[in-house]
Amino acid sequence: MISLNVTVRGLDDAVYRRFKAKAVEEGLKIGEALTQAMKAWIEQGSGKRRIRLLDIEPFNWGAGTEKISVEIDKMLYGEEK
Repeated sequence: MISLNVTVRGLDDAVYRRFKAKAVEEGLKIGEALTQAMKAWIEQGSGKRRIRLLDIEPFNWGAGTEKISVEIDKMLYGEEK
């Protein structure tokens, strides 16, 4: 494994102090603890399900709304010429 020396800016001071205390409590160096945290975060994923436009099911808005997309297009882009 290659070990890097990295400078990190913009850390929240209170969070860093708590993280450092937890690392000491666990008997880890900061680099080891940070590596574990980054691996866990990567493996966890975003936690959000990505929705593709093609995955969205059509929805019936009821009678009288059959041409709503055409009306919206007119509002956004103006009348067809």
